[in-house]
Amino acid sequence: MQVATIRMVGMLPAMTRAARDRVVPMDVLVVNALNVGVAAGAAVVTGNREFLFYVVVLAVLLAIGLAVHVRVGFSPWVLRGLTLWAVLHMAGGLVPVPAGWPINGEQRVLYSWWLVPDRLKYDQVVHAFGFGVTTWAFWQGLRRMTHDSVHPTLGALFTCACAAMGCGALNEVVEFVAVLTMPKTNVGGYDNTGWDLVSNTAGAVFAAFLIRLGALR
Repeated sequence: MQVATIRMVGMLPAMTRAARDRVVPMDVLVVNALNVGVAAGAAVVTGNREFLFYVVVLAVLLAIGLAVHVRVGFSPWVLRGLTLWAVLHMAGGLVPVPAGWPINGEQRVLYSWWLVPDRLKYDQVVHAFGFGVTTWAFWQGLRRMTHDSVHPTLGALFTCACAAMGCGALNEVVEFVAVLTMPKTNVGGYDNTGWDLVSNTAGAVFAAFLIRLGALR
C-alpha cells in the first residue's frame, strides 16, 4: 500500500503538467467566441447565406479542434495560429474593400482582393497560412501520440504535410457543397480551386521546412 501511494504521489506532477498542456488560453477562447459571434451577426444582417453556412462549418471545426486538443495538447501558439486563420477566413468573406482596390470577380470583399494584381490574392495567402499551421498541428499531434519519440525526418514531415493537404482538399469539398446548394457564391471556378490547392501545398511544404530546421516544434 505504501509503495502504491508513493507511486501515485510521484505521478501527480506529470498529471498536472499534462492537464495544464490541455488548457485553452483565454485569448484563444475570447477571440474565437467574438469571431463566430460577429461573423454570424454580419452574415445575418447582410443576408450572406454563403458565409452563414461557413460560420456553421467553423463552429463544427472548432468543436472538433477542441476535442483533438483535449487528447493531444496543442501548444498555445498552434492554437493561436489556428485562431488567426479562422479570423482571416471570416474577414475574407465579410469585410469590404475600397472601390479603388483591384479585385477578382464581382464581390468587393477581402477574398477577392489582388495583393499583387493578377498574381497573388488575399485568398491564396490565407490558404497557405492556414494549411501551414495545420501541418504544424499535425506534427505536434504526431509527437504527442508517440510520446516525443518521433523526429522531424522527411518521412514524418511528408506525412504531416500530406495530412494537411488532405484537409485542404476537404475544404474544397465544403466549398463545392456551397456552390451546389446556393444560387450565388464567391467560391470561383476551376482555376480558383486549382490555385487554392497550390497555395495549400506551398503552406504545408513551407511549414514542414520550418519544422525540419527546428524553427517550429
